[in-house]
Amino acid sequence: MADRYLSFTGTAPGRFLTRRLGLPQPTALRRWSPERPGLDGGLLHLTAGKTDLDLPPVLARAGLGEDDTGRPAAVVLDASGIRDVEGLAEVHAALHPVVRSVAASGRIVVLGAPLDAADHHQAAAQQALEGFTRSLGKEIGRGRTVNLVRLTTAPAAESTLCFLLSPRSAYVSGQVIEVGEHGSAAPHDPGRPLAGRTALVTGAARGIGEAVAETLARDGAKVAVLDVPQAEQDARRVAGRLGGIALPLDITAPDASARIAEALPDGIDVLVHNAGITRDRRLVNMSAERWIQVLEVNLASVLRTTDALLSRGALKRGGRIVATASIAGIAGNTGQTNYGAAKAGVTGLVRSLAPRALAEHGVTVNAVAPGFIETKMTAAVPLFIREAGRRMNSLGQGGLPVDVAETTAWLAHPASGAVNGQVVRVCGQSLLGA
Repeated sequence: MADRYLSFTGTAPGRFLTRRLGLPQPTALRRWSPERPGLDGGLLHLTAGKTDLDLPPVLARAGLGEDDTGRPAAVVLDASGIRDVEGLAEVHAALHPVVRSVAASGRIVVLGAPLDAADHHQAAAQQALEGFTRSLGKEIGRGRTVNLVRLTTAPAAESTLCFLLSPRSAYVSGQVIEVGEHGSAAPHDPGRPLAGRTALVTGAARGIGEAVAETLARDGAKVAVLDVPQAEQDARRVAGRLGGIALPLDITAPDASARIAEALPDGIDVLVHNAGITRDRRLVNMSAERWIQVLEVNLASVLRTTDALLSRGALKRGGRIVATASIAGIAGNTGQTNYGAAKAGVTGLVRSLAPRALAEHGVTVNAVAPGFIETKMTAAVPLFIREAGRRMNSLGQGGLPVDVAETTAWLAHPASGAVNGQVVRVCGQSLLGA
């Protein structure tokens, strides 16, 4: 369903009226397209504190030239060397003069360092960057995003910086992403980074799952489109369009993992857990059946399938697991105690399994946590609740399925091996749950 309010505020009468009434004035976001794959403008690279990061070669590969207009499309502030409260003054000094000049739908990326457990002054200063980043994201407006990346080496963060400094990250703001020390080799073809790889996407016959399948196929993957037998026709339609294969299969079935491994005998490079259902009721009115159904599909099947495919060796070394969490699992949601529990469980799975999966199998484990995304399901939500969902984030609008898909594609990227155990919210920086 079209966001008529967003369209109205883009007109001259809409801008005038909403300004006079003090109403939100969201800016239509710039998303990736083949015709406009990058941001419109240059990059401003700033530093606060002493840094050891060799950023210029990495930033150059983000595709943005140096800004010479005074209206940068992106600003990268390297604050990784800040070690005390006094150093935070340099953060203010660097960004205060330029924030207003960042172009609409522009990007600000703050670079920080991991917290030093042996130096509480450094830890306090670096943690302060998180509060700074989230606060700036909520006030900057005009479709601009602000994110914090904690890193120790610049090369390991290349895929992350390229994502955050591009239109692909249009609906990702206010996030703190930790990047490890050891990255992965860049793909031979940057335009098709998943060429030669196989991706399995569950719940892929429609909605967000279909968008994920499309985006991974765009990036070169051979995609297996898995969905329940009732959606077989849609699954075959999507698979046929993408040159992939359809797997009509109930992911909760006891033999689901065996059938997946049989259908994909050469192994899986990317496993995307997207299948999910809702059975909303307040707890006092929720039957045990509704509770069990949601926990079974959204959490138990994710655990079983992941364990089985890892133990079988069906997930190749260098592989990627991307699960779908939710804002409901972070902030909670009325009428969704079952769904919130299941999605919070996904977060727990990611954080616990990630280090072991990488050490034992060479596989990373991350999650995306969507906020209000414009789908057929949200189109059926009552008007006032739907409008609240759209406006209660820093970007003042709902996201699109492609926003979740682009974030998934970044986590699935062969060069994203240093990104592990992260839960990245795709929510336009929801005003709930930070």
